[in-house]
Amino acid sequence: MVSGHDNKLTTHVLDLARGLPAAGVRVELRRLEGEKRPLLRSARTNAEGRLDVPLLEGPEMTAGEYELLFDAGDYFRQAGQLTAAAATGEPGFLSLIPVRFHVGAKGGHYHVPLLLSPGGYSTYRGS
Repeated sequence: MVSGHDNKLTTHVLDLARGLPAAGVRVELRRLEGEKRPLLRSARTNAEGRLDVPLLEGPEMTAGEYELLFDAGDYFRQAGQLTAAAATGEPGFLSLIPVRFHVGAKGGHYHVPLLLSPGGYSTYRGS
């Protein structure tokens, strides 16, 4: 277990192409345990591109390797942001975006934003 009282994992998804929060993005959180990847949480971003509650908080957050999986393909289909290829029946460029990261023994607030566009993405450890 990580120490401290402010232990939490949050995320935020921004649609850079439209300059808006990305509402309705399905996000899964998995813990990486060798070949196993148990699902810990699944949620969708709200109108602000955030989740209504942290993905992990307090004693739930233990040191180890994690993966956030963002369903960008579904988001772009729902938002009507299809590339020319996708408009002809081909899938868009991005589908599922995995972001793997390590939570240290000291814990803390881990904020993992995703900056998203139909042709690419970026992420970082925010505050």
